[in-house]
Amino acid sequence: MTAVNTSSPALRYLSRVGFVGYGLLHLALAWVAAQIALGRSGQEGDQSGAFRTLAGQPFGEVLLWFVIVCLVALAIWQAVLAVWGHRDTQGKERLAERVFSAARVVIYLALAFTAGKVVAGAPQSSAEQQQQATAGLMAKPAGEWLVGLIGVAVLAFGIGMLWYGLKRRFLRKLEFGGGRSRSAAIRAGQVGYAAKGVAFGIVGYLLIEAAVKNDPAKSRGLDAALHTVAGQPYGRFLLLAIALGLAAFAVYCLFQARYRKVGS
Repeated sequence: MTAVNTSSPALRYLSRVGFVGYGLLHLALAWVAAQIALGRSGQEGDQSGAFRTLAGQPFGEVLLWFVIVCLVALAIWQAVLAVWGHRDTQGKERLAERVFSAARVVIYLALAFTAGKVVAGAPQSSAEQQQQATAGLMAKPAGEWLVGLIGVAVLAFGIGMLWYGLKRRFLRKLEFGGGRSRSAAIRAGQVGYAAKGVAFGIVGYLLIEAAVKNDPAKSRGLDAALHTVAGQPYGRFLLLAIALGLAAFAVYCLFQARYRKVGS
């Protein structure tokens, strides 16, 4: 198989444009989370709710199509990396990085598909789909155990993302000199990854709870996680902090659009 230049101008353009759209998605998620915290949300606190928020803006459908194109661009870029990229690493580390890139392809395409359904006017949300999928899985032999294991994996992923941000591991993926840009990128990345880690951790915990209590309604993904936080003592303040963290990650995406290493 002929090797592809993973630092080519074409892939650089795909990644740059892609992160702009990814940032818009997280900004919309931050807005929805803040509205839930303030008790004013008209959308569910998941990806489909964020996409509907974007669609409700002036020129919203055009904006949503732009985000879809950006997500597909990110998927193409990561697909190339999954096959030919991460040559700055060796052995097991390179294999792990390529597996992570392949996983990102699935995530970006799934988000693009969800956004496409919003454009098409599909009434069902991501939260409803996840609840139905969990109910179907729990109806199978040993299904509750499988849902619980998925919950443990998601919880571990959230903890890993929190660690990844606090330890500044994301800096390996960026290339710039010193100065204010570097400092701002570090702060935005740390806060953003921490907020996402907390959100994923709560999603994982709720999946475990759904398995233990045999209650698929607990497994409504990010929507359930945000509403669960809002329902706790002082939860609205914590949810506002998570919203600010998601907004910080949106800012970090803009730094990635400018400074992300394309070939890794």
